[in-house]
Amino acid sequence: MVSRSPKALIIGAGIAGPVAAILLKRAGFDAELFEAFPYSTGIGGGLQIAPNGMRVLAAIGLADDMIAAGSISESFDFCSKSGRRIGSINRNMKERFGQPAVNMRRSTLMEAIVNTAWCENVELRFEKRLARIEDRADRPVVAHFTDGSSAEGDFIIGADGVHSMVRQHVLPDGPRPFDTGLVSFGGFVPRCLIKDTGIGSRIEATFGQSGFFGYGFCSPDPHSGGMWWSTQPSQGLDAVTYRAMDRQAIKRHLLDFHAGWHEPIPRILNAAEDILVTDTFDVATLPAWSRGRTLLIGDAAHATSPHAGQGASLALEDAMRLGCLMREAQELGQTFQAFEQERRSRVERIVAIARRNGNGKREFSAAGAWIRDRMFKMLMPIASRGMDFMFAYDSRSITPRPEMSGQHDRRAA
Repeated sequence: MVSRSPKALIIGAGIAGPVAAILLKRAGFDAELFEAFPYSTGIGGGLQIAPNGMRVLAAIGLADDMIAAGSISESFDFCSKSGRRIGSINRNMKERFGQPAVNMRRSTLMEAIVNTAWCENVELRFEKRLARIEDRADRPVVAHFTDGSSAEGDFIIGADGVHSMVRQHVLPDGPRPFDTGLVSFGGFVPRCLIKDTGIGSRIEATFGQSGFFGYGFCSPDPHSGGMWWSTQPSQGLDAVTYRAMDRQAIKRHLLDFHAGWHEPIPRILNAAEDILVTDTFDVATLPAWSRGRTLLIGDAAHATSPHAGQGASLALEDAMRLGCLMREAQELGQTFQAFEQERRSRVERIVAIARRNGNGKREFSAAGAWIRDRMFKMLMPIASRGMDFMFAYDSRSITPRPEMSGQHDRRAA
């Protein structure tokens, strides 16, 4: 009798889900991936993958492609809305951490990851929205979808984001995502709009009395190789409200909000076309990341706001750590507990840092903004060293856990 490989049902085709599927396939598992939305390309704004995330992309063979399609970031520079320099962080990343920080379009990364998953023979199913999970002893675990279909597997990985349906199965009465009170706008502009600013390969970020604006290069494309974003207090208007406005109304809002800010911010906003708007949520902590044969990873377990630049990189780390741990001959529940034990303190620390960083983008009095900028400048060298732990982390390393030895091989079950 030919034995079959254990099968993972992975819910969510963002970043964590497809990469987890790739690494589970390489570890000898079958993987079937389900995404609620239709397959599409070109969606999403710009992002930065930090060195810790780039190590994972290197492990799955995509780092060089993403560097070629993106733009290496030499530093992250801060200034006031008048253009006065405050300071700089994240210099010499490749020399210090072995991989660079790379700006890219989210859609470029997603297309590369999904294509790699297809090449690894991962089964991908789109327009499959999870309705519920059925986990009964001595039977396969079942994912039921809203279209009436279902799928059976040996375990389920919930990688379905901040508003995770899988989380509702793991923690029916658990915490809900926290609205940080900030809303983000973003998009892309031609490279020529920022090429003459002397920015080079840096990201430039500006603090106002209220809000924050950032821009830099994200690809060699002359037509859309510049990325920008604006973060501001929501003041009672959520992303859905803004999305209901026409493009010119959103642009007028942005130009009014950033009136008087230094160039090239007005130039970028005047040229902005397809403007993305998103609310900013996080999930600071959960009582547990697993239940039975179901595990949460990525934003489903620990969504972070974007203010530490680590959301995508943490998702990549999760996928790699899970893939490494699943290679070991441990019982499934023990593996899930080991994953949570390894990851929890790190990710919760980063979520807290991101939330704290976001507080600097809220509304200040003129005096408060002046004090914030000078305190930030004074403390930046200390804060920069305090972030090294994020970038130095290598999720490919497996930490021996002798206390877990002697467990039976879950593959024999």
